[in-house]
Amino acid sequence: MDLRHLKYFLAVAETRNFTQAAASCYVAQSALSQQIARLEKDVGAQLFSRTSRSVRLTAAGELLEPLARRILADVDTARAALDALSGLRRGRLRLGLVQTRASSVDLVEVMADYHARYPGIDFHVTNAPSAEMAAAVLAGDLDIAVVGLGPRQIPDGLDHQVLAADPLVLIVPADHALADGGDVVDLADLPESHQLIQFTRGSGLRRQVEAAFARAGVEPGQHFQVGQIQDMIRLAARGIGVTVVPRSSVFLDPAVPGRKSRDALPYGARALRIADEAAVHTICAVHDSKRLAPAAAAFLEVVERHAIRD
Repeated sequence: MDLRHLKYFLAVAETRNFTQAAASCYVAQSALSQQIARLEKDVGAQLFSRTSRSVRLTAAGELLEPLARRILADVDTARAALDALSGLRRGRLRLGLVQTRASSVDLVEVMADYHARYPGIDFHVTNAPSAEMAAAVLAGDLDIAVVGLGPRQIPDGLDHQVLAADPLVLIVPADHALADGGDVVDLADLPESHQLIQFTRGSGLRRQVEAAFARAGVEPGQHFQVGQIQDMIRLAARGIGVTVVPRSSVFLDPAVPGRKSRDALPYGARALRIADEAAVHTICAVHDSKRLAPAAAAFLEVVERHAIRD
């Protein structure tokens, strides 16, 4: 079985289109079709069901897809291990990262530190919801992912390192009913008519916020979704609604790691600590120890140095 055949197979499986798959692989469509036919002959089964309008995986194709991903990931791991013989002077690291401002760990500093130690390693960085990135590590499509998931939310089969546990805070505008109270709030105290500004669906932060509301025994209420943490804070400060974000995204100066920002909340808005001690934004580095390439192992060592401990 030719590895090139597996790459072509996965390209068609992902695009469900032979023309697009051929373009992504930089080959003619006729050549790609011939290689797929050879692969089907090798495995003794038809892998795609093709009509004039659609391309679908057959049962054999669905069985082969995760295996092909694993095989190609293992080849990458083997190549990286051989690269390690030259002292990590070259190689590739496929890295998934939560949104930088959603994390209390300064991921920019982590990457800069890693690059200074291993300048020959190329980064291939993915930013996506935490659940998607964890699944990509499990599938072998990413080497490591720094995600906003707690240990219980990480898929079976993955190892993890807890890097930080950042308390969640409720951001309310200056004229909100809770703004003149104490610095601690119970989510159950929110008015029933509140509008909640939520982070991206499928993200670790979204899951942790929804879990906090569930523990408080209240519905999140009307809400809408925003894809940037700082936009959520600004919208809440302007009275569009309320939002729940990691404390570090409000009070740490992005220009100077570790220093508190003097202008964290505009327009007199308030950041109120949530009384629920379990309401935290946990940051974990997840990996598959069975296929951990040397470049990925080195990254884990660097990110551990930047972990925030109590």
